[in-house]
Amino acid sequence: MRDLNDLYYFAQVVEHGGFARAARALGVPTSRLSRRIAALEVRLGTRLMHRTTRKLSLTDAGRDVYAHCRTVVAAAEAAEQAAAHRSAEPRGQLRVACPLAIAQYELGPILGAFMRRHPLVRLDLHVTNRRVDLIEEGIDVALRARVPGDEDPNLATRKLRRSMRAVLAAPALLKEVGRIETPDDLQRVPVLDFGTFAESTVWRLSGPNGEMRRITVPARMHADDFVVLKWAALDGLGACLLPPHYCSEELARGRLVHLLPQWSAPAEIVHVVYPSARLLAPAVRAFVDFVAEHLARPVAAPRRR
Repeated sequence: MRDLNDLYYFAQVVEHGGFARAARALGVPTSRLSRRIAALEVRLGTRLMHRTTRKLSLTDAGRDVYAHCRTVVAAAEAAEQAAAHRSAEPRGQLRVACPLAIAQYELGPILGAFMRRHPLVRLDLHVTNRRVDLIEEGIDVALRARVPGDEDPNLATRKLRRSMRAVLAAPALLKEVGRIETPDDLQRVPVLDFGTFAESTVWRLSGPNGEMRRITVPARMHADDFVVLKWAALDGLGACLLPPHYCSEELARGRLVHLLPQWSAPAEIVHVVYPSARLLAPAVRAFVDFVAEHLARPVAAPRRR
């Protein structure tokens, strides 16, 4: 029978980002790990990773093998837990990736409830707007907001809800630019754009009866954080596309208003993704079920005290 430990060692090297870190985590010499991975490559007849003094990267074959290694390791852990009558109790390290706005407004306020419900889980939360590679980066589960059709076919997906962004601004801005009645009027309004800097900023808007418009707008500011954009909008610096449920208090008090109530950015799908629907570790399954329970509907931004 093949030595499955080599597959486990390979997965640990990938997930820890190198031989030295994996060796420390496993409590074995780095040289032993290097020999075992080299033997695995010889046995499989292919190179699994490129090694340099500063960086380790997977080959195409290495990524494929790693995906199967995770399945093997998950199956072994599930079998061990079943043998010890512990499989129903989530435990161990859980690596989660989440966009900044969802982490701040929605996931952050409910994480305490998840951790209290599952006290044996150790959470490692990566907050980033970058689209992480779950396999390459060793992430167990990720929350994403993407347009329909942008899902990764290699990942299991559980849809949570639809999300939209409305055109919002402070009333003071309207006094400067006048009434905004059509999307074309936005061409004379400074805007605050979500994302990185671009010389030409184009907003795609969806209107009544499914009408779509592409409007080139003068971006006064770019940021990849909805909180920063909201503060800039409240200060009257420009109009922005923001999820209304992140601005519920400001809208209720009239500090922000809808410029074009019948127009919004095309709806995105908020969903949770994970490497495989089979043999899910109990902690992963518990987290997926938890966010599906709590984030199926938009969560309003917490009120400031």
